[in-house]
Amino acid sequence: MKRRDFLTASAIAGIGLGTSPRVLMAEAAPPPKQTSRQILIAGGGFGTTFIRYMAELTGKDRPRLCYLPTASADRESGSIRWYENCAPLNVFPSVQASFINSNRMDQSWEEALLSMDGIVVSGGNTLNQQAIWKIQGIDEVLREAWDRGIVLGGASAGSLCWFEEGTTDSRPQELTKIECLGFLRGSHSPHYDGEANRRPTYHRLISSGVLKPGYACDNDSGIYFIDNEVSRVVKTREDAKVYYVALEAGQVVETELPAEMIR
Repeated sequence: MKRRDFLTASAIAGIGLGTSPRVLMAEAAPPPKQTSRQILIAGGGFGTTFIRYMAELTGKDRPRLCYLPTASADRESGSIRWYENCAPLNVFPSVQASFINSNRMDQSWEEALLSMDGIVVSGGNTLNQQAIWKIQGIDEVLREAWDRGIVLGGASAGSLCWFEEGTTDSRPQELTKIECLGFLRGSHSPHYDGEANRRPTYHRLISSGVLKPGYACDNDSGIYFIDNEVSRVVKTREDAKVYYVALEAGQVVETELPAEMIR
């Protein structure tokens, strides 16, 4: 997997589910054994602090971290920002495009992605992301990566993609339900405090039975899952919150999950 010249020059230089979730909190959250299946999500804002935490979770001295910007149509500005966010860290960053040409990509998806210690998925259009992954077979490679203990993660489309289902703005006019990879059970709503229609839409779809119960993350907050258990709830902004949202006695109930600051 080769970086584009302009990126190098520009950037490198410079649960079970139920009515009450079970949270396995750990003060230091030491990395589990490499065979554990790990996902680190954020509702929005997977910047340097989240990348640093992911790097720690790999258990490697200088982990290989790959950015997968399918949902943003491999937008160059996002890849540049990825390298900028990684610059202060002791990591080996790379970008894997999905809009590729056989003559310029000399690795298979398996060779490109399964050689990584962590994979960060970009935000963007989740519906398009899922369609491209499925037709390219990337979805199956990501499941293999998860089973092998490669740390997966991302924010927005990069958090929603790992769940069974959730709310997406990938279609015209309104937020709608989307079905995703299903590595994590239940539903998800990113940007819970960042967009006015996120919370009421999530409540309505859970109340009507369209969506299963699940997790809602404000921007700058997130969850570290080991398998399907919540291992740690984290945030990079003091007032950012994470909720478990479920239907109880016919009413939608939000249970706030205490989040720890990471820096």
